[in-house]
Amino acid sequence: MAEPRTPRLDTPRSTRRQLVRRPAFNNDAFGVFAEQFARFMGTATFLLYMTGFVILWVGWNALAPADARWDAYPFIFLTLMLSLQASYAAPLILLAQNRQETRDKVIAEQDRQANARGHADMEFLSREVASLRMAVGEVATRDFLRSELRSLLAELEERGQSHESADDGREPPPN
Repeated sequence: MAEPRTPRLDTPRSTRRQLVRRPAFNNDAFGVFAEQFARFMGTATFLLYMTGFVILWVGWNALAPADARWDAYPFIFLTLMLSLQASYAAPLILLAQNRQETRDKVIAEQDRQANARGHADMEFLSREVASLRMAVGEVATRDFLRSELRSLLAELEERGQSHESADDGREPPPN
């Protein structure tokens, strides 16, 4: 039977067997929780719950009999509870903001790429329009043809009049 290997100092730490397992958690699930928590803390509902909690705490510790109060010193435990809540809320809010920043960067990059594609498409279309304009400049337009036909008609009329005066009354030749 083979003897179990003991971790050596020259072996990278990641390949060594862990004697005590580190807790594993899903970063994405924790991030989603942080975002939901941060979203909830930014609502009027949370403010109403916290206000109700503080009013209940202050009211009970101010009006209840001395032996029924849970905060023996004037609101020291309340301060501790609010500080504890704030100490957990701040990192969760920062985590949610970091995740949102990452999403914003991805969206900004996608927008930049879409803008670049749109710009390239506009440049292509402008080159196409310019080439069409150049091609149309070489094509005879309707107005150009009309003016050419008018000038030919005028020229034919002049020739017809000059033939009539040259014929001096003779009949035109048969077709």
